[in-house]
Amino acid sequence: MAFPIENKLVVAVSSSALFDLSESDKVYNDRGLEEYRRYQEENIDVPLDKGVAFPFVKRLLSFNDIFSSEQPVEVVLLSRNSPETGLRVFRTINHYGLDISRASFFSGESPYKYLPAFNASLFLSASERDVLRACEAGYAAGRVLDSEVNDDATDNELRIAFDFDGVIADDESEKIYKEQGLQAFHRHEAATRRPLDPGPLADLLMKISNLQKLESERIKHDHSYKRWLKISIVTARNAPAHERVVNTLKSWGVEVNEAFFLGGISKDRVLEIMRPHIFFDDQMSHLDHLRNVPAVHIPIGIANE
Repeated sequence: MAFPIENKLVVAVSSSALFDLSESDKVYNDRGLEEYRRYQEENIDVPLDKGVAFPFVKRLLSFNDIFSSEQPVEVVLLSRNSPETGLRVFRTINHYGLDISRASFFSGESPYKYLPAFNASLFLSASERDVLRACEAGYAAGRVLDSEVNDDATDNELRIAFDFDGVIADDESEKIYKEQGLQAFHRHEAATRRPLDPGPLADLLMKISNLQKLESERIKHDHSYKRWLKISIVTARNAPAHERVVNTLKSWGVEVNEAFFLGGISKDRVLEIMRPHIFFDDQMSHLDHLRNVPAVHIPIGIANE
Protein backbone atom coordinates (compact mmCIF):
# COMPACT_ATOMS: atom_id res chain seq x y z
CA MET A 1 0.00 0.00 0.00
CA ALA A 2 1.37 3.44 -0.93
CA PHE A 3 2.15 5.89 1.86
CA PRO A 4 -0.47 8.61 2.40
CA ILE A 5 0.88 12.03 1.35
CA GLU A 6 1.17 13.04 5.04
CA ASN A 7 3.73 10.26 5.62
CA LYS A 8 5.63 10.57 2.37
CA LEU A 9 8.89 12.42 2.14
CA VAL A 10 8.06 15.23 -0.30
CA VAL A 11 10.85 17.41 -1.67
CA ALA A 12 10.07 20.38 -3.92
CA VAL A 13 12.85 21.42 -6.29
CA SER A 14 13.20 24.29 -8.69
CA SER A 15 14.58 23.64 -12.16
CA SER A 16 17.60 25.75 -11.14
CA ALA A 17 18.44 23.29 -8.34
CA LEU A 18 17.89 20.15 -10.38
CA PHE A 19 19.60 21.26 -13.61
CA ASP A 20 22.36 23.63 -14.70
CA LEU A 21 20.53 26.66 -16.10
CA SER A 22 23.55 28.97 -16.29
CA GLU A 23 23.46 29.11 -20.11
CA SER A 24 19.69 29.67 -20.19
CA ASP A 25 19.96 32.39 -17.53
CA LYS A 26 22.65 34.14 -19.56
CA VAL A 27 20.36 34.21 -22.60
CA TYR A 28 17.53 35.64 -20.50
CA ASN A 29 19.69 38.28 -18.80
CA ASP A 30 21.57 39.35 -21.95
CA ARG A 31 18.86 39.10 -24.61
CA GLY A 32 15.48 39.30 -22.85
CA LEU A 33 12.35 37.19 -22.52
CA GLU A 34 11.46 36.74 -26.19
CA GLU A 35 14.95 35.54 -27.09
CA TYR A 36 14.84 33.26 -24.07
CA ARG A 37 11.58 31.72 -25.31
CA ARG A 38 13.07 31.23 -28.76
CA TYR A 39 16.23 29.73 -27.32
CA GLN A 40 14.28 27.17 -25.27
CA GLU A 41 12.11 26.24 -28.23
CA GLU A 42 15.13 25.78 -30.51
CA ASN A 43 16.85 23.61 -27.87
CA ILE A 44 13.80 21.76 -26.58
CA ASP A 45 15.34 18.35 -27.32
CA VAL A 46 18.79 19.24 -25.96
CA PRO A 47 18.97 17.92 -22.37
CA LEU A 48 20.11 20.34 -19.70
CA ASP A 49 23.21 19.40 -17.72
CA LYS A 50 22.82 18.03 -14.20
CA GLY A 51 22.52 20.55 -11.40
CA VAL A 52 23.75 20.53 -7.82
CA ALA A 53 20.69 18.72 -6.41
CA PHE A 54 20.54 16.11 -9.19
CA PRO A 55 22.55 13.30 -7.47
CA PHE A 56 20.51 13.73 -4.27
CA VAL A 57 17.15 13.75 -6.07
CA LYS A 58 18.03 10.83 -8.33
CA ARG A 59 19.00 8.61 -5.39
CA LEU A 60 16.08 9.74 -3.27
CA LEU A 61 13.68 8.67 -5.99
CA SER A 62 15.36 5.25 -6.07
CA PHE A 63 13.55 4.42 -2.83
CA ASN A 64 10.35 4.12 -4.86
CA ASP A 65 12.00 1.37 -6.89
CA ILE A 66 13.35 -0.38 -3.79
CA PHE A 67 10.06 -0.07 -1.89
CA SER A 68 7.67 -0.26 -4.82
CA SER A 69 4.61 -1.08 -2.70
CA GLU A 70 5.06 1.85 -0.31
CA GLN A 71 6.25 4.52 -2.80
CA PRO A 72 7.57 6.58 0.14
CA VAL A 73 9.12 9.50 -1.80
CA GLU A 74 7.71 12.26 -3.96
CA VAL A 75 9.69 14.95 -5.78
CA VAL A 76 7.74 17.91 -7.15
CA LEU A 77 9.11 20.43 -9.64
CA LEU A 78 8.30 24.10 -8.94
CA SER A 79 9.55 26.31 -11.75
CA ARG A 80 9.63 30.02 -12.54
CA ASN A 81 9.38 29.06 -16.22
CA SER A 82 6.13 29.39 -18.10
CA PRO A 83 4.44 26.14 -19.14
CA GLU A 84 5.80 26.61 -22.70
CA THR A 85 9.41 27.32 -21.75
CA GLY A 86 9.22 24.58 -19.12
CA LEU A 87 8.77 21.91 -21.76
CA ARG A 88 12.56 21.58 -22.10
CA VAL A 89 12.83 20.94 -18.37
CA PHE A 90 10.32 18.10 -18.53
CA ARG A 91 11.98 16.58 -21.56
CA THR A 92 15.25 16.68 -19.62
CA ILE A 93 13.55 14.93 -16.71
CA ASN A 94 12.45 12.19 -19.11
CA HIS A 95 15.91 12.03 -20.65
CA TYR A 96 17.47 11.22 -17.27
CA GLY A 97 14.68 8.81 -16.32
CA LEU A 98 13.63 10.73 -13.20
CA ASP A 99 10.27 9.71 -11.76
CA ILE A 100 8.90 13.25 -11.46
CA SER A 101 5.36 13.71 -12.73
CA ARG A 102 4.03 16.61 -10.66
CA ALA A 103 5.07 20.12 -11.58
CA SER A 104 3.91 23.73 -11.40
CA PHE A 105 5.06 26.58 -13.64
CA PHE A 106 4.74 30.15 -12.42
CA SER A 107 5.81 32.36 -15.36
CA GLY A 108 8.34 34.37 -13.37
CA GLU A 109 6.57 34.37 -10.01
CA SER A 110 8.05 32.85 -6.85
CA PRO A 111 6.51 29.42 -6.12
CA TYR A 112 7.06 29.33 -2.35
CA LYS A 113 3.45 29.94 -1.26
CA TYR A 114 2.33 26.65 -2.83
CA LEU A 115 4.68 24.50 -0.73
CA PRO A 116 1.94 23.52 1.78
CA ALA A 117 -0.25 22.24 -1.06
CA PHE A 118 2.32 19.53 -1.73
CA ASN A 119 3.15 18.85 1.94
CA ALA A 120 6.79 19.53 1.11
CA SER A 121 9.38 19.00 3.86
CA LEU A 122 11.98 20.89 1.83
CA PHE A 123 12.21 23.40 -1.01
CA LEU A 124 15.50 23.55 -2.92
CA SER A 125 16.33 26.39 -5.28
CA ALA A 126 19.33 28.28 -6.62
CA SER A 127 17.39 31.52 -6.19
CA GLU A 128 18.40 33.30 -2.99
CA ARG A 129 15.29 35.50 -3.17
CA ASP A 130 12.88 32.57 -3.49
CA VAL A 131 14.53 30.69 -0.65
CA LEU A 132 14.52 33.70 1.66
CA ARG A 133 10.83 34.36 0.97
CA ALA A 134 10.02 30.72 1.69
CA CYS A 135 11.97 30.79 4.96
CA GLU A 136 10.37 34.06 6.03
CA ALA A 137 6.97 32.44 5.46
CA GLY A 138 7.95 29.60 7.80
CA TYR A 139 8.74 26.92 5.24
CA ALA A 140 11.83 24.71 5.15
CA ALA A 141 13.96 25.91 2.25
CA GLY A 142 17.59 25.91 1.21
CA ARG A 143 19.69 27.55 -1.49
CA VAL A 144 21.92 25.22 -3.48
CA LEU A 145 25.41 26.65 -3.95
CA ASP A 146 27.61 26.32 -7.00
CA SER A 147 29.69 23.17 -6.84
CA GLU A 148 31.07 20.53 -9.14
CA VAL A 149 28.44 17.87 -9.84
CA ASN A 150 29.87 14.36 -9.65
CA ASP A 151 27.11 11.81 -10.20
CA ASP A 152 28.88 8.46 -10.04
CA ALA A 153 26.45 5.85 -11.38
CA THR A 154 28.35 3.08 -9.57
CA ASP A 155 27.88 4.76 -6.17
CA ASN A 156 25.03 2.77 -4.61
CA GLU A 157 24.47 4.90 -1.51
CA LEU A 158 22.61 8.07 -0.66
CA ARG A 159 24.67 10.06 1.84
CA ILE A 160 22.95 13.03 3.49
CA ALA A 161 24.83 15.24 5.95
CA PHE A 162 23.40 17.89 8.29
CA ASP A 163 24.78 20.55 10.54
CA PHE A 164 22.89 20.50 13.85
CA ASP A 165 22.16 23.89 15.47
CA GLY A 166 19.99 26.15 13.33
CA VAL A 167 19.37 23.37 10.80
CA ILE A 168 17.73 20.30 12.33
CA ALA A 169 17.48 21.79 15.84
CA ASP A 170 16.61 25.37 16.68
CA ASP A 171 19.37 27.88 17.33
CA GLU A 172 18.73 28.45 21.05
CA SER A 173 22.23 27.27 21.95
CA GLU A 174 23.83 29.00 18.98
CA LYS A 175 22.41 32.29 20.26
CA ILE A 176 24.15 31.79 23.61
CA TYR A 177 27.45 31.05 21.85
CA LYS A 178 27.15 34.13 19.63
CA GLU A 179 26.07 36.50 22.41
CA GLN A 180 28.09 35.17 25.39
CA GLY A 181 30.97 33.15 23.99
CA LEU A 182 32.20 29.56 23.99
CA GLN A 183 32.59 29.08 27.77
CA ALA A 184 29.04 30.26 28.43
CA PHE A 185 27.82 27.93 25.68
CA HIS A 186 29.54 24.90 27.25
CA ARG A 187 28.24 25.79 30.74
CA HIS A 188 24.72 26.07 29.38
CA GLU A 189 24.89 22.78 27.50
CA ALA A 190 26.34 20.90 30.47
CA ALA A 191 23.58 22.24 32.74
CA THR A 192 20.73 21.89 30.23
CA ARG A 193 20.57 18.43 28.72
CA ARG A 194 16.91 18.49 27.69
CA PRO A 195 16.26 17.99 23.97
CA LEU A 196 16.29 21.06 21.77
CA ASP A 197 13.20 22.15 19.90
CA PRO A 198 12.94 21.21 16.21
CA GLY A 199 14.69 23.42 13.70
CA PRO A 200 13.79 24.20 10.08
CA LEU A 201 14.82 20.80 8.70
CA ALA A 202 13.64 18.60 11.60
CA ASP A 203 10.62 17.36 9.68
CA LEU A 204 12.86 16.50 6.72
CA LEU A 205 15.21 14.54 8.96
CA MET A 206 12.31 12.62 10.55
CA LYS A 207 10.87 11.73 7.14
CA ILE A 208 14.32 10.60 5.96
CA SER A 209 14.57 8.54 9.15
CA ASN A 210 11.35 6.78 8.09
CA LEU A 211 13.19 5.59 4.99
CA GLN A 212 15.93 4.26 7.25
CA LYS A 213 13.28 2.33 9.23
CA LEU A 214 11.95 0.83 6.01
CA GLU A 215 15.45 -0.42 5.29
CA SER A 216 15.77 -1.88 8.79
CA GLU A 217 12.50 -3.76 8.32
CA ARG A 218 13.65 -5.06 4.95
CA ILE A 219 16.87 -6.40 6.49
CA LYS A 220 14.86 -8.46 9.00
CA HIS A 221 13.37 -10.43 6.10
CA ASP A 222 16.21 -10.18 3.59
CA HIS A 223 19.67 -10.53 5.13
CA SER A 224 21.30 -9.91 1.75
CA TYR A 225 19.82 -6.39 1.52
CA LYS A 226 22.48 -3.67 1.66
CA ARG A 227 21.52 -0.31 3.10
CA TRP A 228 21.16 2.49 0.58
CA LEU A 229 20.82 5.42 3.00
CA LYS A 230 23.43 6.95 5.30
CA ILE A 231 22.60 9.93 7.56
CA SER A 232 25.40 11.97 9.16
CA ILE A 233 25.59 14.87 11.59
CA VAL A 234 28.59 17.16 11.10
CA THR A 235 28.68 19.81 13.83
CA ALA A 236 31.17 22.21 15.38
CA ARG A 237 30.02 21.02 18.82
CA ASN A 238 32.33 18.86 20.93
CA ALA A 239 32.22 17.37 24.42
CA PRO A 240 30.41 18.16 26.70
CA ALA A 241 27.99 19.77 24.22
CA HIS A 242 27.69 16.54 22.22
CA GLU A 243 25.30 14.98 24.75
CA ARG A 244 22.46 17.34 23.93
CA VAL A 245 22.68 16.38 20.26
CA VAL A 246 22.30 12.71 21.15
CA ASN A 247 19.42 13.40 23.54
CA THR A 248 17.59 15.50 20.95
CA LEU A 249 17.83 12.89 18.21
CA LYS A 250 16.80 10.13 20.62
CA SER A 251 13.71 12.09 21.71
CA TRP A 252 12.63 12.30 18.06
CA GLY A 253 13.18 8.59 17.46
CA VAL A 254 15.90 9.37 14.93
CA GLU A 255 19.07 7.35 14.52
CA VAL A 256 22.04 8.57 12.51
CA ASN A 257 24.81 6.45 11.03
CA GLU A 258 27.63 8.88 11.76
CA ALA A 259 28.12 11.87 14.03
CA PHE A 260 31.13 14.17 13.94
CA PHE A 261 31.68 16.54 16.87
CA LEU A 262 34.52 18.58 15.41
CA GLY A 263 35.08 21.32 18.00
CA GLY A 264 36.50 23.82 15.53
CA ILE A 265 38.13 21.46 13.04
CA SER A 266 37.12 22.54 9.53
CA LYS A 267 34.13 20.55 8.31
CA ASP A 268 35.54 20.18 4.82
CA ARG A 269 38.19 17.77 6.18
CA VAL A 270 35.39 15.30 6.98
CA LEU A 271 33.08 16.16 4.09
CA GLU A 272 35.72 15.66 1.39
CA ILE A 273 36.20 12.09 2.65
CA MET A 274 32.50 11.40 3.25
CA ARG A 275 31.43 12.77 -0.16
CA PRO A 276 27.80 13.38 0.79
CA HIS A 277 25.31 13.83 -2.01
CA ILE A 278 23.99 16.85 -0.13
CA PHE A 279 25.09 18.82 2.96
CA PHE A 280 22.91 21.33 4.85
CA ASP A 281 24.38 24.15 6.97
CA ASP A 282 23.14 27.54 8.15
CA GLN A 283 26.56 29.25 8.15
CA MET A 284 28.11 30.40 4.89
CA SER A 285 31.54 30.37 6.56
CA HIS A 286 31.26 26.56 6.59
CA LEU A 287 30.10 26.39 2.98
CA ASP A 288 31.65 29.08 0.81
CA HIS A 289 34.96 27.23 0.32
CA LEU A 290 33.43 23.83 -0.48
CA ARG A 291 33.74 22.94 -4.16
CA ASN A 292 33.31 19.17 -4.50
CA VAL A 293 30.46 18.83 -1.98
CA PRO A 294 26.88 19.63 -3.03
CA ALA A 295 26.08 22.24 -0.38
CA VAL A 296 22.81 23.88 0.68
CA HIS A 297 22.61 27.07 2.74
CA ILE A 298 19.72 27.44 5.20
CA PRO A 299 19.53 31.25 5.39
CA ILE A 300 17.63 31.84 8.63
CA GLY A 301 18.36 32.17 12.33
CA ILE A 302 20.97 34.02 14.31
CA ALA A 303 23.84 32.75 12.14
CA ASN A 304 22.43 34.83 9.28
CA GLU A 305 21.63 38.03 11.15
